[in-house]
Amino acid sequence: MAVKNGLHQTVILDAPDTVLIERNLGKRIDMITGDIYHTIFNWPTSNKIQKRLEKPDGITEEETVKRLLEYRRVSHGILNSYRKKYHIVNADQPSVDVLSQVLSHVQSRHRSIAPYTPRIILHGPPGCGRSLQAALLAQKYRIVNVSCGQLLKESVAAETRFGEAIKPYVESRQPVPDVMVLKCISQRLSKLDCSTLGWVMHGFPQDIGQAEMLKDAGFIANRVFFLEVPDDAVIERITMRMTDPVMGERYHSIYKPAPTSEVCSRCKVNPKDSEENMQAALEMYHANVEDLEQFYNPVIHVNADQDPYTVFEYIESCVVKPLPKQTSVFI
Repeated sequence: MAVKNGLHQTVILDAPDTVLIERNLGKRIDMITGDIYHTIFNWPTSNKIQKRLEKPDGITEEETVKRLLEYRRVSHGILNSYRKKYHIVNADQPSVDVLSQVLSHVQSRHRSIAPYTPRIILHGPPGCGRSLQAALLAQKYRIVNVSCGQLLKESVAAETRFGEAIKPYVESRQPVPDVMVLKCISQRLSKLDCSTLGWVMHGFPQDIGQAEMLKDAGFIANRVFFLEVPDDAVIERITMRMTDPVMGERYHSIYKPAPTSEVCSRCKVNPKDSEENMQAALEMYHANVEDLEQFYNPVIHVNADQDPYTVFEYIESCVVKPLPKQTSVFI
């Protein structure tokens, strides 16, 4: 469903097909007052009203599925018509929450100090500094830091139904299916703070398929940065880092050595940071980077093999200035 006002804002109310079918099949109408009820979510307490409720025409499961398929078929054309002027609200929640998010989006003004509502994606190889840059951007512009990996871990820790579903993947360090990752990210990006303040996301998408899924879900970035670091520098950054299991401090053999020999002797290296694993991760990154660059073109390339605050200054300059027409490279 699309609602458009004089400010040229479009709100799309969407929910999973199974939810929409369930809602439609349970719909009942009071033929005297015209009020709409539902057999599960909104059943009247009055026996008198219950007796006069009727099932409206055209809501059999077959007819409902047919109408839903038709909507899905034409919805891409609707979204393309509005391009970047639409906002998707998750309708699979209480109606008062849906109404609140719609009103907040339509009536809100940008509260970030950025010249627009930032929707930023940071992409790059392991060890390129995405997490740090995302934290700096979130702090400077008061936007939401959306870490894909952190969201999945939080879902598992919260022991929600979704968290239980992805727990085996997270604990075994296996990739969580794209559909499940997108569900987690969509729920976070649909929240009011992301809608009104903006967001910076890292860890997703990692390939063209994920990028297309994110776009189809209605989450379109207005700045995409590719943080570039030579492979040998990535290997050096990752394989030589270690953690003090006693204090929890992280060190690096070159850039941040342990303060004493005692601390150094007890530091541990994460097995996933081995050179073999990093080589495999880099191969996967290089296999997908060109497709992602073409998908998001124009993108902004950043030389991330330098002081992180110098990197941030350049990223910040690109956040506040107009998007380049052609791919921009910083040397």
